[in-house]
Amino acid sequence: MIEWIDMLTIMGIAMAGVALVIAFAVLVNFARQALKRVPKKPIPQKEIKKEKPKMSNGKDVAREGVTFNDIFMFMIAVPLVLLWVGFAGFVIHSGLQDDSVLEQIEGYTTLIAILGGPALLIIKDALDVWKQEQAEKTAFYKIKAQSVIDYNNSVLEQAQQIESKAQEQAHKMESKK
Repeated sequence: MIEWIDMLTIMGIAMAGVALVIAFAVLVNFARQALKRVPKKPIPQKEIKKEKPKMSNGKDVAREGVTFNDIFMFMIAVPLVLLWVGFAGFVIHSGLQDDSVLEQIEGYTTLIAILGGPALLIIKDALDVWKQEQAEKTAFYKIKAQSVIDYNNSVLEQAQQIESKAQEQAHKMESKK
């Protein structure tokens, strides 16, 4: 059976591999952004072709660049939270299988608490950002619904005014006869 030290080593290596993959993805994204900003050689006037205007299909919409916070989240925050959850699950699993783990449970719980402090702050911040996005969506839909209501009211009011003017015109025409 694999000892708990070996299991922790395997988990550490796996987390390091995940961090390397994320770092590689961030570097590739930086390289793409840098290559987009490199000016191209001017095209001679003879070779310029008229291009049809592009319709927005989602691909040509401007995207935000990668910020320091994005890098921080992917390089530190995400692996920390995953390590915390993974280690806590490992301790629970090992404690159910092996009684020697229960003898040293204070050390394990201390380590879980040390990892859990920053991990819980990160999770709380992520949930706060999500709540803010949901509040913005709710506010947007409230404004949109109110504008639809206002539009429908103005259409009804306009239809009433048109009907009223038509009736006035019909009364004027009858009175002239």
